[in-house]
Amino acid sequence: MRPLSELRAGAWRIRERWERALGVAASAIVGAHVESFADVDAPPVLRAVSGSRFLAASWFAPASGQLTLEPGVRRLVHRGETVACLGSSRGAARLDDDGPSQEIEGVRLAGAYDLLRALELLLGPDCAAMPGGGALPPGTILLGSPDRVISQGAVIEPGVVFDVRNGAVVLEAGAEVRSGTRLEGPCWIAAGARVVGGFIRGSVIGPRCVARGEISSSVFLGYANKAHEGFVGHSVIGHWANLGAGTTTSNLKNTYGPIRLEADGSRIETGRTFLGSLIGDHAKTAIGTMLPTGTIVGAGANVFGHAPVPKHVPAFAWGSNGERLSEEGFLRIAGRVLPRRDVELTEERAASLTATYRRLA
Repeated sequence: MRPLSELRAGAWRIRERWERALGVAASAIVGAHVESFADVDAPPVLRAVSGSRFLAASWFAPASGQLTLEPGVRRLVHRGETVACLGSSRGAARLDDDGPSQEIEGVRLAGAYDLLRALELLLGPDCAAMPGGGALPPGTILLGSPDRVISQGAVIEPGVVFDVRNGAVVLEAGAEVRSGTRLEGPCWIAAGARVVGGFIRGSVIGPRCVARGEISSSVFLGYANKAHEGFVGHSVIGHWANLGAGTTTSNLKNTYGPIRLEADGSRIETGRTFLGSLIGDHAKTAIGTMLPTGTIVGAGANVFGHAPVPKHVPAFAWGSNGERLSEEGFLRIAGRVLPRRDVELTEERAASLTATYRRLA
């Protein structure tokens, strides 16, 4: 649905992590399969690049902080694998394994489920790297050091509990946290997000999301809606997804064994004991939806009906009877949803969604 670079690994998107590590803004995303992709603030998608100073792999998430590059370095490596090239490039973008190298710390991503491993490894340092300070409003409850609550202009109601004994809590500008919320660090609430109650721990709530209920070790990429009760654990929630009231994810098998994903008839060994659901952009769930351990819900899918939810819900599925949401219907729904977060369905975004539908449907 979107380039890997626009997925959130820890507090920031992978592209943003590279921008921070290298100290420059990304000028392009390279990938023919997402050539028409358009989003709120993403750089253009190109088939090839020329004259670039840096070329970085979007399947690698650098650790926090800016690198100090050693003289003469031509490439960055992680455990022997080249993850970025420094210098000019021509034609199709590719990573070269030649030239002096420098080691870089971070997380190698093998699949969307590894965004959870990135969350576990990177979110704590991401939050700790933000400068603290500022007094909390009267009526809030603090467990731990006050300098571990970093508010950059958030609205915080009385009655909010901050538990920062295991990590900092960061609230970006324009975020809102309502009474009846408990935030357990490390936790990141992005710009414009609203947390309207519940217990949220070890999670990232992306920009303009609405979150409520019990959320544990999960990534809300942005612009998603979970405004009601229900447990979401060890899950990745895509842009513009909407979780109906009472939607609950199972994140642990009864056997406590490793979790496998199923997609297009293939099984993927994740090696993880805890893994909830991977929910694509624009997916929707009905009220009371129960998602099995390790469920994949494809982009644009609508999950409803009396049948048990399968381990893999195909993109643009309409209910549980094998029907498919039409291209016209998908665009019509998107045209209603985007303005709810003050985002216009422009011709460019409509073309991007149309290309996605035709690629996946």
